[in-house]
Amino acid sequence: MPYSESVPMKTEDMLIGALLRVPAQAIQRRLIKELNAAGFDELRLPHMAVLQFPGPDKVRPVTLAERAGMSKQAINQLLGSLEGFGYITRSDVQGEGGARLVYFTERGHAVFAKMVDILRDIEREWSAELGPERFAQLKALLFLVWDSPLAR
Repeated sequence: MPYSESVPMKTEDMLIGALLRVPAQAIQRRLIKELNAAGFDELRLPHMAVLQFPGPDKVRPVTLAERAGMSKQAINQLLGSLEGFGYITRSDVQGEGGARLVYFTERGHAVFAKMVDILRDIEREWSAELGPERFAQLKALLFLVWDSPLAR
């Protein structure tokens, strides 16, 4: 059920959290649906916490946990799942006593490239729906937020 049907609210009363979350969740659902259709059929929504931009390649699990707002244990479960499916490997960092790095496998690079293709399609659709000028304004405003203390 769409958000607007579950809680009666005037559009002008909607708060920023929902206005950002609902489209983001729709994008993630579409990514999973299209990735599954493209042969990456074991991926599920929770995997997006690891695969989200900028991706996990050459990153420590603790950094991935921080990005996703998850515990180290939770992110390690997702990493174990992705490793089992052949998307990533984990290797010890020499000289750093137990520190590990995550690396994409060939399949991991392929899924990340497919995600970029899907996201470019979504951007084209959003631009067509909103109009190129308004879509460019939306992206420009989001870049301002991205680079500001608001996103920290």
